[in-house]
Amino acid sequence: MINIKEDEKLNIMNHSCAHLMAQAVKHLYPNAKFWVGPVIEDGFYYDIDLDGEVITEEDLPRIEKEMKKISKDGKRIVRHEISKSEALEMFKDDPYKVDLISHMDEDNTVISCYSQGDFTDLCRGPHLESVKELKYFKLLKFSGAYWKGDSKNKMLQRIYGVCFDTEERLNDHLRELAERAERDHRKIGKDLSIFMSHDLVGKGMPLWLPNGAIIRKNLENYIYEKEQKLGYMHVYTPCVGTVDLYKTSGHWDHYKENMFPKMQVDEEEFVLRPMNCPHHMLIYSNELHSYRDLPIRIGEFATDFRYEASGAVKGLERVRCMCQNDAHLFVTPEQIGEEFKRVVELILDVYKDFGIKDYKFRLSLRDPEDKEKYFDDDNMWNEAESKLREVLDSFDIKYYEAIGEAAFYGPKLDVEVKPAVGPEITLSTCQLDFLLPRRFELSYIDSEGNKKTPVVIHRAIFGTFDRFTAFILEETKGALPLWLCPTEVNIIPVNNEYHLEYAKKIYKELSDNKIRVKLDDRNEKLSYKMRESSIKKVPLTLILGDKEKENGTVSFRRFGSQETTTVKSQEFLEKVLDAKAKRIQNI
Repeated sequence: MINIKEDEKLNIMNHSCAHLMAQAVKHLYPNAKFWVGPVIEDGFYYDIDLDGEVITEEDLPRIEKEMKKISKDGKRIVRHEISKSEALEMFKDDPYKVDLISHMDEDNTVISCYSQGDFTDLCRGPHLESVKELKYFKLLKFSGAYWKGDSKNKMLQRIYGVCFDTEERLNDHLRELAERAERDHRKIGKDLSIFMSHDLVGKGMPLWLPNGAIIRKNLENYIYEKEQKLGYMHVYTPCVGTVDLYKTSGHWDHYKENMFPKMQVDEEEFVLRPMNCPHHMLIYSNELHSYRDLPIRIGEFATDFRYEASGAVKGLERVRCMCQNDAHLFVTPEQIGEEFKRVVELILDVYKDFGIKDYKFRLSLRDPEDKEKYFDDDNMWNEAESKLREVLDSFDIKYYEAIGEAAFYGPKLDVEVKPAVGPEITLSTCQLDFLLPRRFELSYIDSEGNKKTPVVIHRAIFGTFDRFTAFILEETKGALPLWLCPTEVNIIPVNNEYHLEYAKKIYKELSDNKIRVKLDDRNEKLSYKMRESSIKKVPLTLILGDKEKENGTVSFRRFGSQETTTVKSQEFLEKVLDAKAKRIQNI
């Protein structure tokens, strides 16, 4: 989707269209007063005080109609330059404009405003020459917005819109917006009862509902099984640590602004942990290690807490409480290449299983000029970055470099995935770390009996279960693979009086084989139950009637299909178990 704010032509057009909308609102609501109307990535908005009146969705077409009327009138858009005192006099009856003007520089500052017919507003510009050029626009939605974004201030009404230079581009944009809305994991999460949020818990603190818990547990089981085969050892560690722990690791100096505030408990200061590496360093140091013990792979499904600005919080994608699919590999310098390669192979194996094909690798490096963000040790950084390049080049991975994107303790490989809608996101990461093992004084005994410092590889395959779930929901529109679905099979008896007992028998057979199955025995019409099963995106819906009962068969429909297939009940069971074992989409 095009970024309208960054496209110079569309930026000016949408800026002008914001004024056109404001003029139309003023015609329809003469007491309206306006705060600001900026261009944003998806178009524009205007914050409006309607003096007690309320705009609803039904009002948007009426405003659009008035905008078209003004556009056809074809008034020129004229720029005026006035002094601060002239501006205060011009807008003396508008407290919002007076506030804006009052915060500008001294009286001799030149202030610009734009007029089009009977409407004038403060604006830096630039604008189009005439409202006649504004033909292809659409008002999208409305919402409430506190004046200046402060909840202590008055609630204004915000109207969003978009404008393009051709009808085709406008329609393409609207189709993409509709697709984005359909794929929005927040909507899917609500519709399918996967997760929720509540102000009493707090922003960015999602609550996983039973359906969501099933999805997350299946993801955990999936990656745990793969990690077990690769020699990972899983641990559990606390969700808090002392401030001294993070001072030792360096996070307190380099990551403090992303952490929650410290808490005083008795004589100790604690903080909610933002990551798990310090805890894992201590687990490694709990025993003496020989070079023969390495690599040691410590994994954990760990809950972490990071501060995200409230405006950045989004569903499961950007949260303040997250569960990482985390692991730390303690290796000798000679083992870096092979272990790093194994991590990349695991990432690619997982992406293949989930059908993720549109991704690229980014080598994230430090900015040598930034001494605050990054630990100041040039030799360490040069060694780590050159080693990581060497490893990536050795197994022919195509990547691009990004200065200033490294972790504070070392360079990393980020896998950027292109979702079905929206900008790229980082899912998987693999980081090389020479620093933390030194700060925690970790060691192993080499083949000659000398004490050496291991190297640590930080890696997260899913990233967080939260973001990965959001990604998968949007990729599939909520139509998850059979093995991942909260309900794999939904059984609907045609008539409860005649077919319910047979339905219960099939239910027990499936349930006894650990298939997630539901029996819809409500006294509702068959068509209603079928439609609801489809809305819930259940992969397999069984319809059991006279023929099925008499012949020991089941008739089923796959999600998204109107075709009904009839097979013996045992054959259906075997098909489902096989699909689950192979983790394929459906039978």
